Amino acid sequence: MSFSVFRFPFPDQMTLEKRIADLEALREKRLEGGGAERIERQHAEGKLTAHERVTLLLDPGSFLELDPFVVHRCRDFGMEKTSIPGDGVVCGAGTIAGRPVYVFAQDFTVFGGSLSESNADKICKVMDLAVQNGAPIIGLNDSGGARIQEGVVSLAGYSKVFLRNTRASGVVPQISAILGPCAGGAVYSPAITDFVFMTEKTSYLFVTGPDVIRTVTHEEVTKEDLGGSRTHSSVSGVAHFVRGSDEAVLAGIRELLSYLPGNHLDDPPVRAPRDAPAGTDLNVFIPEEPNRPYDMAELVRRIADAGEFFEVHAAFARNILVGFIRLHGRCVGVVANQPMHLAGVLDIDASIKGARFVRFCDAFGIPLLVFEDVPGFLPGTQQEYGGIIRHGAKLLYAFAEATVPKVSVITRKAYGGAYCVMLSKDLGTDFNFAFPTAEIAVMGPEGAVNILYRRELPADAAPETRAGKVAEYKANFANPYIAARRGYVDDIIEPSETRTRLIAAFQFLEGKRAAMPKKKHGNIPL
Repeated sequence: MSFSVFRFPFPDQMTLEKRIADLEALREKRLEGGGAERIERQHAEGKLTAHERVTLLLDPGSFLELDPFVVHRCRDFGMEKTSIPGDGVVCGAGTIAGRPVYVFAQDFTVFGGSLSESNADKICKVMDLAVQNGAPIIGLNDSGGARIQEGVVSLAGYSKVFLRNTRASGVVPQISAILGPCAGGAVYSPAITDFVFMTEKTSYLFVTGPDVIRTVTHEEVTKEDLGGSRTHSSVSGVAHFVRGSDEAVLAGIRELLSYLPGNHLDDPPVRAPRDAPAGTDLNVFIPEEPNRPYDMAELVRRIADAGEFFEVHAAFARNILVGFIRLHGRCVGVVANQPMHLAGVLDIDASIKGARFVRFCDAFGIPLLVFEDVPGFLPGTQQEYGGIIRHGAKLLYAFAEATVPKVSVITRKAYGGAYCVMLSKDLGTDFNFAFPTAEIAVMGPEGAVNILYRRELPADAAPETRAGKVAEYKANFANPYIAARRGYVDDIIEPSETRTRLIAAFQFLEGKRAAMPKKKHGNIPL
């Protein structure tokens, strides 16, 4: 790198006018980052600079920058000859929709956005202020990793950041945007945060890059396949959202924050109530044929204010849906099985996805709504060897641990252990509703008949005989009225009245007060 050392002005024997002129010049200098050539290269790659990103993210004129004149302290490898005001990270506070947030934005034009002792201290200062003042932390990441010239000092800087990420978890929302390369130690801070955004063609996340993998394991892999947005949004599940550009990511962060409280003691923001989409009639939406798929996301949109569903992790574990809606102006977190994918079964990825979202909502006082249509857990050696028992228990644990208002609606299938896991009454659910189409049983009627009547129904039994037994089982066991008679379902409702009943239920639960037994923390089956 060909950066030159920056000389700060010395104010001895200067007039105030000259000192102000020098200050303005210094402020302009910090906007130059690594220089015009590197800024031009950043723009050519479809990326904004750190200052441009912060300006677009925050309300106009609201940014209060901190430590703009900090420089690095390294004196090895010729680094004493190079310094840039700000040292590769822009930090400060501002507002989004009038609400305070704290932000740091790594500047790839300065030493590749690498982390130094100085800019780690800047980031830590902002994170400490965010926690002290109860405001979200937003990290705009564009970094090649630790600054090699500083050795263990830069690694220690990462550890300081990780510690603050962990302590801030569940206290204030933490949002990460990956807007360029993010490698080595740089990946772990975003991984601890609550939500991760990536851009489609310009962002990468990996612990070790393709060259190292080729050398060590002899595998050939591209940067995109190893750590691109498609991989992390659909395969690894590291990324929650993917957008087409820096501008779209920043707009997405603003939209996400419109659903979230500033901290764990605040209530989520309330908007003016808006009606559900016109012409909504759920009485004809749910198929009467139990094995016919339907789009659960469409059901969610039909009961939400203005039909808006802010889906989270949309491309990962698509057999379960998670995201935010508003009901009568108030934010609700939704978890729902998706019959359009794998018939809505629970598997390892779906369990992890659901559990993570449930725990976020519980930490920040966001009520939970579950739409259940689950035929069970995905069978197979791959799932068993992969630890479906342990991972499925994560979702069960998360629901049981949550003390926020919890409401569930069984739309169709609720079979076996998956019925228990998907917020059954005895997991501490406040209101459980079921549609008349609901089937609640240990297993599906066909499988149950095969076991219960295996001696009475040989393989060559007449189809009408088997069908009669299936119908008998449905009438006596696999229907919502059996559960309702025992109080496991609080009411059986028409699909068309779902929105009205849910709004009323959450209104009655606004004063809910519940707490877990006093302890340091539980031991979720990680």
